[in-house]
Amino acid sequence: MIVLSGASASGKTEAAKMLMVKYGIQKAITTTTRSMRVHEVNGKDYFFVSVEKFQQLIKEDKFVEHTYYNGNYYGSTKDQIADDRVVVIDLEGLKSYSRLNDKRIVTFYLSTSEETRFKRMLERGDKKEDAIKRIENDRKVFDHGQIPTVNYQIDSEQRSIEEVADLIYELYQKHIKTNCH
Repeated sequence: MIVLSGASASGKTEAAKMLMVKYGIQKAITTTTRSMRVHEVNGKDYFFVSVEKFQQLIKEDKFVEHTYYNGNYYGSTKDQIADDRVVVIDLEGLKSYSRLNDKRIVTFYLSTSEETRFKRMLERGDKKEDAIKRIENDRKVFDHGQIPTVNYQIDSEQRSIEEVADLIYELYQKHIKTNCH
């Protein structure tokens, strides 16, 4: 399983999409209590559950990690861990996956300068004030003392999304071949 983390606009979500399109990697489907949006499909975009169901899953120890964000629960269930799957996760989630010590889980941290990330946020249509808030928040969250040990750190500053995805896939394949066979 490929676990991608990094600050806002570091390229993790776009790299995950490229891995799915180019290499047939499947998206690990996370669980949430938030309402389904118009274009979303239950079991494809997320597993949409009630707060009661989510809390029951917590009690049953079904999650690798879970968080409460913007009034809703989000979590990754253990049954989604599988070869040739990708999950995009926040720093706390990354720590939880790292603690599993599972050789089939390969963790990646994508790093990019603040200037480049700010520019990417504006290019994708984020409001300037929202981009500034995200950069400021990321400074605290992604302080280098906070980043757990990962299998690979990739500088996505000078690489295209396709190059980042190719490198992730190449390192993932090599890691699995070396550590799991």
